[in-house]
Amino acid sequence: MSADASPPVDRPNLSKDYLAGTAQEEWIPLRPSDYYRDRRIDLLLNSRVSSLDTKSRRLVLESGKVIEFQSLLLATGADPVHLPIEGTTDSKLHYLRTFADSKAIIAKASSAKRVVVVGASFIGLEVAASLRARGIAVDVVAPESQPLERIMGTEVGIFLRKLHEGHGVTFHLGETVSRVNDRTVTLTGGTSLEADFLVLGVGVRPSLALAEQAGLAINRGIEVNEYLETSVAGIFAAGDAARWPDPHTGERIRVEHWVVAERQGQVAAKNILGRREKFDAVPFFWSQHYDVALNYVGHAEKWEVIEIDGSLDARDCTVVYKKGGRTLASLTLSRDLQSLQAEAAMESEARSQKREVA
Repeated sequence: MSADASPPVDRPNLSKDYLAGTAQEEWIPLRPSDYYRDRRIDLLLNSRVSSLDTKSRRLVLESGKVIEFQSLLLATGADPVHLPIEGTTDSKLHYLRTFADSKAIIAKASSAKRVVVVGASFIGLEVAASLRARGIAVDVVAPESQPLERIMGTEVGIFLRKLHEGHGVTFHLGETVSRVNDRTVTLTGGTSLEADFLVLGVGVRPSLALAEQAGLAINRGIEVNEYLETSVAGIFAAGDAARWPDPHTGERIRVEHWVVAERQGQVAAKNILGRREKFDAVPFFWSQHYDVALNYVGHAEKWEVIEIDGSLDARDCTVVYKKGGRTLASLTLSRDLQSLQAEAAMESEARSQKREVA
């Protein structure tokens, strides 16, 4: 069941090719409608769960409908962070999370000439690239000194800024939006910009309300064990809301990326069926900016050293993030083989550490 009005969709495409106008709408659903019918899967859309009773194994929907279960997977995801901006209206301010969000931005973009994107996150930058593909002038406003600097480091941040500037994007870094008056967007530094509408991409927060109401263990996410099972037996969690023990870093982590959610859903499904399979996949994501794709494997919230082999400007390099002499993550441009090799090396290291502990 889902609170969304749309069936499961290819979510990464919503900020990439579909938003840019190079992917058709019929490509976006993950499965045709007969896929669910033939497998006896009931899709309950526009159906938000209001309460979860872990003892009686019952869900109550906002409609009042009661659903009983034996096993349950919570994939509640994350919600966009909303910023209170003086003078804005719902028609002027857009977020991008759902299929409906992407379609709403496309509808507004059909007659727009200028857009302000607030936030130099993955979503913010991909939206900027997609709107530029539609010929719309884009200003990106963000508080950091370089795009994605906290996640990928200063060198990669500078490269991404130059890449977007080369495609006509104007950056206003070190500040944010203070107020909006009709088409005039005023920044905290006093600069005024013109915009037909704004798109905010300033991060997300895990959707934990249902898990908290049910009394599940929470720690900046829904706590799960290595089998993706929560503090209540038979109830699992996966995706953006789940925090799991990562064998590669030795820490509990939560990752907000599509491939991780996809792989976790697969492992959780096997464990619901009694397989008892540990989730030990190396996190992976990719981000598309015009004709440049960044592939990232591993997880490095903090690092001590960044090593670059090759050239960012030449769009041919490997960027390695290390701490304590260990490789935590690897970012590649135009080096798919090295990306796969890095993933395999991290998996091998985790297996070796597991044998040593055993």
